[in-house]
Amino acid sequence: MASVITAPTYDPVTTATALAEKYVAARRDQLSSQTLQANATARALTELGSTISAFQASLAALTGTGKTLYAQSAKFSDTAIGTGSASADAPAGAYAFFVKQLATASQVSFAGLTGDTGVGGELAVRMGGAEAFKIDLAKADSDGDGTLSTRELAAAINAAPANKGKLTASVIITGTTSELVLSSKETGANTAITLDTTGVTGPSSLTTANAPGAMRTLTLAQNAIVHVGAESGTPIEQASNTFTNIDGVTMTFVKAQAAGAAPVTLTVGADLATATGNVQAFVTAYNALKTSLAKLVSPGDPNTGVAAGTFSSDGGVRALHDRLVSILRPAGSASLASFGIIATRDGTLELRADRLTAQLALTPNALDALVGSTSTADPSGIANELDKYLQSWNDASSGQIGKRKSATQELQSTLTEREALIDEQYNNAYQRYLAQFTQLQTMQAVMNNNVSLFDALFGNDSD
Repeated sequence: MASVITAPTYDPVTTATALAEKYVAARRDQLSSQTLQANATARALTELGSTISAFQASLAALTGTGKTLYAQSAKFSDTAIGTGSASADAPAGAYAFFVKQLATASQVSFAGLTGDTGVGGELAVRMGGAEAFKIDLAKADSDGDGTLSTRELAAAINAAPANKGKLTASVIITGTTSELVLSSKETGANTAITLDTTGVTGPSSLTTANAPGAMRTLTLAQNAIVHVGAESGTPIEQASNTFTNIDGVTMTFVKAQAAGAAPVTLTVGADLATATGNVQAFVTAYNALKTSLAKLVSPGDPNTGVAAGTFSSDGGVRALHDRLVSILRPAGSASLASFGIIATRDGTLELRADRLTAQLALTPNALDALVGSTSTADPSGIANELDKYLQSWNDASSGQIGKRKSATQELQSTLTEREALIDEQYNNAYQRYLAQFTQLQTMQAVMNNNVSLFDALFGNDSD
């Protein structure tokens, strides 16, 4: 009896899938590796850009326009009288002042106001005896009902184009009448508010409220008066409570002194705690950048399973890493180490606060001369060199990171196109193998059927 053909047997779908996968496997593996590397590069470039930006922002905050690492303070003997601040180059010393009076802003009120019908003309608002701006009372009737309410008048004063925040108008309801309150934004005698109602036409309760003796002064506009030394010393008078009469020092007085009181003392001198904090902030920001770069260029360690950094074989990023270290060592006798900023074994920095304060006591301004400034008007020193070099990498229009990102994005687009091509090659191979093994399966079925037929016709059956 003949045997039926049973082997080999084929499932066309399974076989075609396996052979098509094998057909593109090498190209797909290569593409996968290249895609992983491109994606890792894109992430690393973003990380690098963010790290550099963070350091540049910190550098600008510490050494930008008007910023210094060295700091001085200006402290009053009685903090209830005033506060002060001093620049790094302010002359150190002690200064005595007697605060006779503070500058105040004008505030006046007009009582007994009612809604007025048929009011027109112009209301002139004066400050310090001079006209500040005018109000067209006909236009102030915002709802057009012919009656000018106190709220409408206040709104018109606040919205006057020439007001520009010089004063604000508010309304206090007092039973059947209203009270209009005008408050100056600035302080000083020249802010004294008055109203000129000679241009107002029609019956107006405001005219009555503004009559001599009717307007109430809630706060008298006055200048600040401070005497140098004692109460009998030279007076300084101005519209503001903030004084800048000592070079590099700003004083803001918040309380006047009673007659006969002892003068308050302002002491200007080194603020070593703030200076140390500023230097520590510089060290911390640099270490964050250095650590991030070291990770990106690390060669890794196969023995401990530590993977290499994304840019371990990238000469450009390694040069960036090394250049930062060299910038911190400028030519000349001055060095960061003399101010207690020491390089450690791994290339990061650490601060020896005792050495810093000792050196600042000897040469207060030498640290800022060494570190310099990122100010666009007067760039200098280590800070400028760091910022300038990092800008060549991080500049949005021409920096290395932007160029590398563009190249990586182009590569990613190319890899995406190659992936689509490999998918197409896979599909073509799959269809080809599917057709072949489907045909083979059909032929096997036919042959098995013929074997069965021959067996039935010529089999050696006992019957």
